[in-house]
Amino acid sequence: MSDQALLDLARETAHQAAALIRVRRPEGRVDVAATKSSPTDAVTEVDTAAERLIRDRIGAARPDDGFVGEEGGRQSGTSGVDWVVDPIDGTVNFVYGVPAYAVSIGVEVDGVVRAGVVVDVPLGREYTAIRGEGAWRRDTAGGPAVQMRVPDPGDLSQALVGTGFGYEPKQRARQAEAVAALLPHVRDVRRVGSAALDLCAVAAGRYDAYVEEGLQAWDRAAGVLVAREAGAVVTGLHGDEPDERLVIAAGPALFDRFRTLVAECGF
Repeated sequence: MSDQALLDLARETAHQAAALIRVRRPEGRVDVAATKSSPTDAVTEVDTAAERLIRDRIGAARPDDGFVGEEGGRQSGTSGVDWVVDPIDGTVNFVYGVPAYAVSIGVEVDGVVRAGVVVDVPLGREYTAIRGEGAWRRDTAGGPAVQMRVPDPGDLSQALVGTGFGYEPKQRARQAEAVAALLPHVRDVRRVGSAALDLCAVAAGRYDAYVEEGLQAWDRAAGVLVAREAGAVVTGLHGDEPDERLVIAAGPALFDRFRTLVAECGF
């Protein structure tokens, strides 16, 4: 399959999962079925159902591929293609009815993310990217595609920065100290609660920069590709690949100063 064909399958599947999530979400607060890393790290029955749908759809189309899902773990394949999936990125928002959660699907080919899609479930907005071919936004599923390019203010003091926090109490306390140190040096900080949507916000120009610790592969796979293909620089703390230790994203003119500030603030 070409990268475009892989993206087409990812898009179709992500929108099917988003539709399931919208239909299955009851009024009011959603019951938590289980927790993961801490009592505040929630899983709902809809998370599990959405991931099952994604696995079934992709498995039917490409039975030899591998799969890495937040809820169902890793399934090895033989084709060299792996699907890296977060069925609901922003589960706590989903539980409380905060309208900021997304389906995120990244497609790795021989260990490199080649295509990705993030669907903002409440809004129906779609972000897509193919490696080397740019990043695109559709405000509705069938609407026109608009290419995204990151704006680059260049002035760190005027940068709006997205971030997030882990679930383990000691980690959260340390992250809060780092954000408090960062805040006087930038315009302001936002914490939406979905890493995939945060990275897409950088791509779309709604944030100037982003930093977060503790992101798993499924949290970042599609979003990192979208941000990069929109022109953002996305690395780890020392300029290496973003990983669980740290993800930093910003436009090229801002990036070096932002990364230096991030390190000085103790992220």
